[in-house]
Amino acid sequence: MATLGTTRWPTELRLKQAEKRLEISFDDGATFRLPAEYLRVESPSAEVQGHGPGQKQLVSGRAQIGIARIEPVGNYAVRLVFDDGHDTGIYSWSYLYELGVEQERRWAGYLAALEKAGLKR
Repeated sequence: MATLGTTRWPTELRLKQAEKRLEISFDDGATFRLPAEYLRVESPSAEVQGHGPGQKQLVSGRAQIGIARIEPVGNYAVRLVFDDGHDTGIYSWSYLYELGVEQERRWAGYLAALEKAGLKR
């Protein structure tokens, strides 16, 4: 597993609006294809993550979500503006890398949590 605390720098960032995903390549050769829905439900915003441990909110009903635009934040992150109006998450390069590395595990956990709560994507 990659060292998640190490900052990886993106070499390419592409918004694929028709496919509803973000493609990002990093300087270590890793490339991730991150669906908009996954990015939305894992938003680093306080609205989703809460203000402390154990406060993460389960976001449902976002299967059709898209990314309307990407806004740079300094040289360390991007703000993703989703077509449902959510725009408060600032995705650092290290967080995007972490989401890519952990995508399979996080997605499985999300689907299990939805099922347990009786909610739909």
